Amino acid sequence: MSGHKPDASPSGAPTSYRKTIAALVAVIVVYLGLLVAGLPQKWTAAQFEEHGSHDEAVAVAHTTETGDAGTPGDVPEAAEATETSGDAGTPGDVPEATEATETSGDAGTNASTATEASENAASETPIPPLWTVAPFVILLLCIAILPLIPATAHWWESNLNRFIVAAVLGAVTLGYYAFCCDFPLDLHWPAHATVAADASPFVKAGTVFVNAIVGEYISFVVLLFSLFAISGGIRISGDLKASPGTNCAILAVGALLASFVGTTGAAMLLIRLLLETNKERRFRAHTVVFFIFAVCNCGGCLLPIGDPPLFLGYLRGVAFFWTFALWSQWLFVCGLLIATYYVLDRFYYWPKETGLSKALDATERKPLSVRGLFPNLFCLIGVVLAVALLAPSQEFLSLFGVKTGWYPPTFLREVVQLALVAVSFACGSNAIRKENEFNFAAIIEVAAIFFGIFICMQAPMQILNVKGGEVRAAASAVGSKIGMNEAQELFWMTGSLSSVLDNAPTYVVFFEVARVADETEIAELRAAGKTDEADELEATLTAGEAATGVRIRELLLVAVSLGAVLMGAMTYIGNGPNFMVKAIAEECGVKMPSFFGYIGWSVCALLPILIATTLIFL
Repeated sequence: MSGHKPDASPSGAPTSYRKTIAALVAVIVVYLGLLVAGLPQKWTAAQFEEHGSHDEAVAVAHTTETGDAGTPGDVPEAAEATETSGDAGTPGDVPEATEATETSGDAGTNASTATEASENAASETPIPPLWTVAPFVILLLCIAILPLIPATAHWWESNLNRFIVAAVLGAVTLGYYAFCCDFPLDLHWPAHATVAADASPFVKAGTVFVNAIVGEYISFVVLLFSLFAISGGIRISGDLKASPGTNCAILAVGALLASFVGTTGAAMLLIRLLLETNKERRFRAHTVVFFIFAVCNCGGCLLPIGDPPLFLGYLRGVAFFWTFALWSQWLFVCGLLIATYYVLDRFYYWPKETGLSKALDATERKPLSVRGLFPNLFCLIGVVLAVALLAPSQEFLSLFGVKTGWYPPTFLREVVQLALVAVSFACGSNAIRKENEFNFAAIIEVAAIFFGIFICMQAPMQILNVKGGEVRAAASAVGSKIGMNEAQELFWMTGSLSSVLDNAPTYVVFFEVARVADETEIAELRAAGKTDEADELEATLTAGEAATGVRIRELLLVAVSLGAVLMGAMTYIGNGPNFMVKAIAEECGVKMPSFFGYIGWSVCALLPILIATTLIFL
């Protein structure tokens, strides 16, 4: 590889990143113009207007900024559920409407009548036909099969071709909503609104597009991009002894870092060190697989910044530091994963390495070094603070108990993250990025594929939103036969779907299923005159922030959180960083397992640990 370094601009920014910096600055300038015009402030205020003030609204409203297919049942709109029950992704509206019916009647209303009403309402709720799931399934099959077919493998390597496939299938989903959807839709961004069934095709398709892309995808991709780009300017290098113990140490450090700089940030910081350390070895794919398990997923349990599902939980009122309550599960799962890797590598793969591989590893050594911390470490900290403090639905500095009365304008959080990326590129070392072989291919691959996933996911998520109660009832029927409790059922439901759907919106759906089920059960107990039991159950709903009114049983929140985070590791598409690490490893010559081959690894290595987690902690 040539050691040529691109010329630097007068400002010191590398020539090769001038366009990147210029694009980021352009976005920032446009946003500043919007701020001057007052639009982001209006978007933030829009979600509170209905309630008269921020303080009143925060007590009952959930954030609409992420606007995903599973934006939880909007409490203020619960009374309108009969109008909006067919929306493009508001879970829990029907149960909440039922609750309103139950609680508005006589205190002695029979609980069975309330349950029957809930079932009738759910059965009458219009949902997309099952064929609308086809674009999502086809997209998954493309991701799984096209790389395996010799005629399409090279074609699929192009991110443009990936985007074309994703966009075409997304257009099919939008086409259904534009021309075939005959029920009202919910618009979630910038605030809740109902779109009539007879609205124009453009308006209906636009509603679903805005919910998926403007409301959710942008925040998702900006966070991944920010952590990816800034981490690319830090080089943790060294050619250490590629022993099982060394690799276990890297996995352990990554699993710890994942909660504090995000699974994406930790993965980007350490994957190149892992690959460089093991470059002399013949068998490397299993090491990268366990890296995806531990660093890209399971390690991100301890803070909302760690994994996107927990971030959405924070936006919906879960206390920022509540996730530290998952430390024992985090330690158990990550510890078992690393121990499993050690046994597998030490007693199976390491003995299979040739003498030449071991000799090269012994002679080609470089000491561990860390470079590029300035300004990138501060930029990473800035991203974490932006995520924690600049959510439009949260009063600024409320995390620290400070009353400021100021709510950040919509998208300020994302623009601050992009500004930090610009600082990283402008002030960081281009030489370090070149040593890291940094490029945007991996994040572009994620952005291209997930663009289609977020749109195609709207129909299946809407079906799940309406039928979530039925899915849970069916799971309960099966679970009761094998001795599963309520939390275990939620863990496996959330986790199973997080494996094939993106884990962030799946978390939101079952977060709401659990929350609404608690509220409905309390209403039924009160309706049946069991006030003491209702009070006892209500007293357990303490996992949310008191200021937001989001209340859910802590054990159920644990189950949903663990299911989404841990089982995002079951497939390549379960969590964004999975794909990025796979792409980087393949760029470095590691032959990674196919889509189904990876699932085989996760079933054999990760699934037993998840079963043990269920039995011990839930």
